[in-house]
Amino acid sequence: MQKKLDQLKGEFLEKLNLTKTERDLEKIYMDYFGRKGKLTEVFKDVKNVAVEEKPIIGKIINDIKIEAEKVYSEMKETLTNNKQQTINNKQLFDPTVPGTLREVGSLHPTTIIKNELNDAFRQMGFEIYDPAEEITSEGYAFDSMNFPPDHPARESMDTFWIKQQTTNNKQQTTNGFERLCLRPHLTGASVRFMQTHQPPFRFVYPGRVFRSEATDAGHEATFYQYEALIVDDKISFSAGKILVKAILERVFGKEIKIRMRAGFFPFVEPGFEIDMECQVCGGKGCSVCKHKGWVEIMPGGAPHPNVLKAGGLDPKKWQGFYINVGLDRLAMMKFGIDDIRLMHSGDLRFLKQF
Repeated sequence: MQKKLDQLKGEFLEKLNLTKTERDLEKIYMDYFGRKGKLTEVFKDVKNVAVEEKPIIGKIINDIKIEAEKVYSEMKETLTNNKQQTINNKQLFDPTVPGTLREVGSLHPTTIIKNELNDAFRQMGFEIYDPAEEITSEGYAFDSMNFPPDHPARESMDTFWIKQQTTNNKQQTTNGFERLCLRPHLTGASVRFMQTHQPPFRFVYPGRVFRSEATDAGHEATFYQYEALIVDDKISFSAGKILVKAILERVFGKEIKIRMRAGFFPFVEPGFEIDMECQVCGGKGCSVCKHKGWVEIMPGGAPHPNVLKAGGLDPKKWQGFYINVGLDRLAMMKFGIDDIRLMHSGDLRFLKQF
């Protein structure tokens, strides 16, 4: 009899664990513990058991009932909760109610322009170089770029210098005894590239730069530049002008009027100021172009021989052409933004437009 009780108990528990609905649960329970259930019928046969075995069988029956009631109650509670959750879910979903619009982030306008320029330069065979160091040395920022020792750009009114611990009244860095600063321009990164690559090469390098200057609608203390450098044994200036026009046409989707004026920059010889017609006012004059109709977007020119030497190249053998684009100003021209300070304001009302 004990063997039969254990067998029926195992069947009952197995079927309970496989039950998916309350209705099936009740049916299984009645099949085994109902008036004519399988276990109930076996319980009735206790009277036919020998007297000395009745206490043992009685305890087994009692244990079976306790365990069965416990498992049954737990299963019933679980199924009831699942049923209620399903009902709640159905009540929460109403197909007639309009859906909730999920807000999706977008790219910053400067990032949009940078990506477009990267695509354009890749198609022209340029390498994309990442000058990650936003803290640079005076050597790379000025000395290697042919800035004279007394150049005003080295002063604190133009450059953010970093205070350092001093040794013997000199400021020590990992590159020697020289000052560190937030990079005021990207051009110094070209020397790093030249020192680790063999010409001929053509590459671009976008990044953030810092200037200690007052801000207005057309100037910011922190902004983005995008530089390109070609180095080969023969480079013509007309090729540089064509390069500038091709870039602007790619960004704006149309031909853009430009002008190249003679300009002096320590790192190029000869040097040019490259202007484009203001796209905010169409050349009529506004606060962005200071009512001149033209916006200076980049300096350009041939790398100075001293810059090539700093990069480990022979200026008698190699020639080159620099351009340095102000990404923020290009974005302002393309999207009709009349104040550069909006670009770094973090104002979501502004950013959501792109």
